[in-house]
Amino acid sequence: MTTALFPDLVVNGEEVPHALIAAETQNQDAPRGKPGIAWRKAADAVAIRTLLLQEARSRNVSAVPREVGKGRFETEEEALIRSLLETEVETHPPSEAEVHAEWQKDPSRFRAPPLWEVSHILCACDPRDEAGRQHALARAEAIATRAAHDSAGFAALAARESDCGSKAAGGALGQLGPGDTVPEFESSLRTLAEGEITKAPVLTRNGYHVIRLDACAEGEVLPFDVVRDRIALALEKTNWARQARTFVSRLIEASEIEGADIGRA
Repeated sequence: MTTALFPDLVVNGEEVPHALIAAETQNQDAPRGKPGIAWRKAADAVAIRTLLLQEARSRNVSAVPREVGKGRFETEEEALIRSLLETEVETHPPSEAEVHAEWQKDPSRFRAPPLWEVSHILCACDPRDEAGRQHALARAEAIATRAAHDSAGFAALAARESDCGSKAAGGALGQLGPGDTVPEFESSLRTLAEGEITKAPVLTRNGYHVIRLDACAEGEVLPFDVVRDRIALALEKTNWARQARTFVSRLIEASEIEGADIGRA
């Protein structure tokens, strides 16, 4: 039953079940307590998928589902949409001049990975244990406050307080590069200046960390020959996405859609 918040979705006379839109809402970002926003985003996504499937079937497109991961295959609908887009969207590799022009816009974008020298103090806990997590957080916050007032004493503080084996080295973890630690830890490193200590403890699967970035060596700018293939692939993907959006826009303009924002004039 249609409502102002959850209207029926009808694409070229085909009524889409509410259950399909409801399932899609879990993939859409929306503010807490604003289900109507998630529903509208989901309705747009489902409307586009429906349009593509209608077009594929009208053209009698056939497709065999491909393996997309170990033991995981496309659904029949995913295979149909892929095959349709492969037929409709044609891309060509960018020219050498185009690739070089993209690199010249800002060669500093293309660098070798950075290296960080890092020390930390760990207050270990299982994040799934609420009581243990709160206790570890309180400890870590107190340690972070002490470290902020005495950065030079960080190693001694780590030796006394850390639950990590690195305490024997004053909390020093040595040099780390991208991928050497868990994502939450690495993300915090990218926000710190040399000598800076995290203002708030960082939670990972191991517990709360108070982190100090001891030194940072930014990766050197890579020469064009090293990054040429990477740039060419990125340009080709961008061009493909642009053409795919143009194709979908043409389908929308030629369609009658009710219950989705993309169908509005």
